[in-house]
Amino acid sequence: MRTVLSIRWLLFTLGMLLVSVASSAQVRVGVAVTIAPPELPVYEQPICPGDGYLWTPGYWAYGDDGYFWVPGTWVVAPEVGFLWTPGYWGWGDGGYVFYDGYWGPQVGFYGGINYGFGYFGHGFEGGRWDNGHFFYNRAVLNVNVNVIHNVYNTRVNETSVTRVSFNGGNGGINARATAQEEAAAHERHIAPVAAQTEHVQAARSNPELRASANHGKPPVAATAKPGELKGGGVVAAREGGAVHESAARPENNAAAHPENTAAARPNPAVHPKDLPAAERPAPPNTGNAKTDKKYQQQQTKLQAQQDKERQNLQKKQDQEHQKLTQQKANNTRTQKVEQQHQQQTQQLAQKHAQQQQQLQQRQAPPQHQAQAKPPKS
Repeated sequence: MRTVLSIRWLLFTLGMLLVSVASSAQVRVGVAVTIAPPELPVYEQPICPGDGYLWTPGYWAYGDDGYFWVPGTWVVAPEVGFLWTPGYWGWGDGGYVFYDGYWGPQVGFYGGINYGFGYFGHGFEGGRWDNGHFFYNRAVLNVNVNVIHNVYNTRVNETSVTRVSFNGGNGGINARATAQEEAAAHERHIAPVAAQTEHVQAARSNPELRASANHGKPPVAATAKPGELKGGGVVAAREGGAVHESAARPENNAAAHPENTAAARPNPAVHPKDLPAAERPAPPNTGNAKTDKKYQQQQTKLQAQQDKERQNLQKKQDQEHQKLTQQKANNTRTQKVEQQHQQQTQQLAQKHAQQQQQLQQRQAPPQHQAQAKPPKS
């Protein structure tokens, strides 16, 4: 039974690879939602609580009761020099999938979504690190200069003002990652810190933040600190966003970036490191110790070989990413390379799935086809 499940998992994983390109390293295993997330509400930013806090914009997440709003909040950066890349929703494989945000030295791709407050679709205009201190752009962020003195004032013109909360599909943002954003996605990252995770859980457990209850206008749109959903630091939405009743259909502008309906499934993998961990078959149990040892050695050898092939392909693709960055490649060339990477990864996964299946077939006990003859009447 374990052997059958292993083969099914390999084939299932392979099937999931044969879908649209996902060129962001924010890929996560989650579930897809057939209904688009609501539009982003309009709200004011609470004042920064202190030096070292960075703004993380609010977004729609998905839970057992549908979409719920995760308020924007100020969070202490986990490392000096690190910036926040927001998560985003993207259309892919017939549903909407969420890509988690992360901390890193550069801001990566976040779907082209205009979250406001410095996150206008690409990069971050709200501040910068300088000599171990974060300097806040007062033209974008709400900062008390009597408390925080490391500030500057640079006005920013938003190229596009939209409240659309997802990338790709019908009505979604038609944006792709730049070469710089793609390179940022492959740098060292830190996942959302504990304060952010707890903030999401607090929002999930608050019925008032569900889109079905607030109709796109959350009563707590932003907070001064993570998890503090009550008190003076809470800001309500000034204007709500439309809540979608049915799924948007993919069109020609569907972006290949893809959170969440009923069943968990792997997202399309572009690079070997995006592939799920290889399924390890159950130890042989033929009843013959010598045969079991032989079969186990064959499995171990194949696993080691496949692991090495994954590592080699990943190393090769990383080198190509570095070359693109050095040459400051444009979007067209970057997308072409990413498509090649996905094809290479698909082919490798298909090859490994076939090898595992063939080995398990060779090691399977012979099936006895002989049927007992019926008694003569």
